[in-house]
Amino acid sequence: MRIAALLFIVFILASLASALYYLIKDKGQSDRVVKMLTVRVALSLVLFVLLMGGYYFGFIPHSGLR
Repeated sequence: MRIAALLFIVFILASLASALYYLIKDKGQSDRVVKMLTVRVALSLVLFVLLMGGYYFGFIPHSGLR
């Protein structure tokens, strides 16, 4: 579970970096920035659902810290 979460975070950061690259390169003349930011939001939502599901089904144990 930890490896999957780290991979999602790497992909999210890569999508964010590519959106910044397209923003600088295209100077706002194309919609590639919007597409890459949409991919980033979708990956973030999938990661959130994956973490919530992992906690619910017991793949992520409760730490018991208060």
